[in-house]
Amino acid sequence: MSSPTAAPPTPAHLKRVVAASLVGTTIEWYDFFLYGSAAALVFNRLFFPGSDPLVGTLLSFLTYAVGFAARPLGALVFGHYGDRLGRKRLLVLSLLLMGGATFAIGLLPTHATIGSAAPVLLTVLRLVQGFALGGEWGGAVLLVSEHGDAERRGFWASWPQTGAPAGQLLATGVLAALTALLSDAAFTSWGWRVPFLLSGVLVLVGLWIRLSVDESPVFKAALERAEARRAEAARTGARAVAERTPLVDVVRYHWREVLVAMGARMAENISYYVITAFILVYATTHAGLSRQSALNAVLLASAVHFVVIPLWGALSDRVGRRPVYLVGAVGMGAWMFPFFALIDRGGFGSLLLAVTVGLVLHGAMYAPQAAFFAEMFATRMRYSGASIGAQFASVAAGAPAPLIATALLAEYGGSTPISLYVIASALLTVVAVVCARETRSRDLGEQDAVPGEGQGETKSKEAEGVEGVEAEAEGRGRPVGGR
Repeated sequence: MSSPTAAPPTPAHLKRVVAASLVGTTIEWYDFFLYGSAAALVFNRLFFPGSDPLVGTLLSFLTYAVGFAARPLGALVFGHYGDRLGRKRLLVLSLLLMGGATFAIGLLPTHATIGSAAPVLLTVLRLVQGFALGGEWGGAVLLVSEHGDAERRGFWASWPQTGAPAGQLLATGVLAALTALLSDAAFTSWGWRVPFLLSGVLVLVGLWIRLSVDESPVFKAALERAEARRAEAARTGARAVAERTPLVDVVRYHWREVLVAMGARMAENISYYVITAFILVYATTHAGLSRQSALNAVLLASAVHFVVIPLWGALSDRVGRRPVYLVGAVGMGAWMFPFFALIDRGGFGSLLLAVTVGLVLHGAMYAPQAAFFAEMFATRMRYSGASIGAQFASVAAGAPAPLIATALLAEYGGSTPISLYVIASALLTVVAVVCARETRSRDLGEQDAVPGEGQGETKSKEAEGVEGVEAEAEGRGRPVGGR
């Protein structure tokens, strides 16, 4: 029985898929980062008044971290249905959830109006944001990875990754414009709501673009193969084996790949939120720089970040995912002490250099990450595996990073413990990536591939005399030969 194969997409269609993933991801990251910037700038005063300024910032960042706690749940739910129903439908749902929650934050009464109910409602909406983002990332990068060819997968899959700096750029740019145009009193009173309400318009644009693309051809081919197996079983009277939940097979057979993804995520996630979120606190409260200077530095550095991510992705197609990732991890660890030393000098130029170099090094990890994680798992559990590995790590990495960094600053009054914190995460990432196998050029549509074995070989259950020929690696996610 021959396996159906998907026709390769045309260059024009691939670019449309990339655009759909990029625009949607940019909007979702805009919503998510907007909260982080607002948490550092105004939420401590609006929703947690009466506290010491640094304590208020800690409480504000705590609600910021709550959004990360919901991301693993989003990864589980969206991963399950994304592996069953397809990538596109779940991406539309994630965009609606994220945009709706962000728009609602813009309408939320503050503590002065409704008292303690205000931070409670803020926390609930932050949970919705985290849930949506937990499902967004995996679907967006897989939609592109499964459309593109193996030779340039790192380049094309890195474009949805640019949604992070693009969203950061958009969120920081809007906030920077408002803080420049409005007085501090006006910004605190009503100006902070404008970027949240703007999300409603952006979501409509994102939906229009995202609804215009097709489902992943690799996923559709996997569904066709599963249907062909069921038809063959019905024709021959063979015993049918029920298809299990993708999550079950990910945990049972691909826990090593999940751990590698989590470890690889640590330095990338922690360093990013230290550089882009905590820096707004450190630069203003410790280095004596203005809020506008800090926002402008992140704004300009994010533009550079956006440009270098596809370049790093293209390099990973030539030399491999692991070497590029290791350059970023090692470089980030080495940069932390110079990073804070430059900020402590107090000038805008030094601040800009510190943030820009940090984000360029971060890009070396973030760019190959999409293709790297996608290539670790078989099609029918790829959404679950990639999402779980990425989002469960975020709970231990990005979620507490600004909170831990702020607490270390409050306790020790300097940057040395914060630098050591990031360096420790970089060492963990280096170990994880070194332990991983190179995945470059792996065929995502290979029916019986055993992801994670490192050789890209195929094996047959029939050849090994195992019952249930329909339980192929891609159909059920079970490694061939019962491994």
